[in-house]
Formats: sequence, structure tokens, C-alpha cells
Amino acid sequence: MGQDKALLPFLGKPLIARIVARMAPIADELIVSTNRPDDYGFLGLPLVTDKIPDRGALGGLYTALEAASQAQVAVVACDMPFANAGLIRELSAIMENESADVVIPQTEGGYEPFHTVYRRETCLPMVESSIQAGMWKVISWFPLVRVRAIRPNELRQYDPRGLTFFNINTPEDFSEAEALAQEFE
Repeated sequence: MGQDKALLPFLGKPLIARIVARMAPIADELIVSTNRPDDYGFLGLPLVTDKIPDRGALGGLYTALEAASQAQVAVVACDMPFANAGLIRELSAIMENESADVVIPQTEGGYEPFHTVYRRETCLPMVESSIQAGMWKVISWFPLVRVRAIRPNELRQYDPRGLTFFNINTPEDFSEAEALAQEFE
């Protein structure tokens, strides 16, 4: 995109503000993981920078888990304009009911690790170990914990339009997402 997509005005306000507003009703704690905290001060939320620099998405997940104070940590990407609080609430309930460590949506395209609920106590040391072992894939440590995947047929009841995992990567994606938001919300 050539710029920080989280700060782009989406229907008149920064995209990150939209995502925060969508998650705030269900969150006991909201934390923004960013390596440019000065740009996000307007949110009035705790801002954390990478605890282990230069480790990509896995390092960002580690930072989020390490900074959180809650037992369950929902991690939601800043470029998903249709982040789904109802789905996150359901993932959290499944975590409790099934004693899972990770409850993750799985679409036809694979796992969605940045719209997922993690059990902090179990996952934090596993992510840290993976980083120390030189791994880069966000899901590289999944074999070490109890993972409950939410399959596409289960997801449909929480995401009938299939928009939750719409990810903005191009200016065309951005325009399409705004049009969809105006049409469906």
C-alpha cells in the first residue's frame, strides 16, 4: 500500500479506530502492538513495541501475549475492517468449554492467526521458544499446544457473508472494503 494501512481513513476515520470500536464492547483490555507508537497516541490505548525486534508476525504475537494481563488474549489484525466481535466471543467460549490453548478460524486459505484467541499462560512460552529456535511461521509452535480449529462450515454461522477475514493489501482492496461496509453495515 506504500503507507500504514491502519492509519488510512476508512469511511472517515482511521482503519485502526474502526477495529478498536468493533472489539471494545467485548474486551476487558485493548492493547495496540506497533513499532510507531507516536502515530497511534490518538487512540488513548496502551501501545507496545516489539519485545523481540525484527521477528516479524511471530514477534508481534509474542509482544501482544507478553503485554496482555488477561488469561485469554484475542489478537486481531489492523487490516481486517470486518473484524468480528461475535466470532471472537464464540472462540473465547469454545476455549473455555473445550480447554483449548488456541482457538483459530480455518478458512479454505488456511489458518487465520490474527483473528484468534490464545491462552496466554500456555502460548506465551511456546511462542518465545519458537522465536529462540529461529522459527518464523506464526503457527510453528501449534504442535506443542491444544489447538481447536474452527472449520469453514462452523464459521458460516458467525460470518454468513464471509467478510470477517477480508484483508486489505492493495488500494483496490481498500476501495472494495469501503463499498462493502457501506452496503452491509
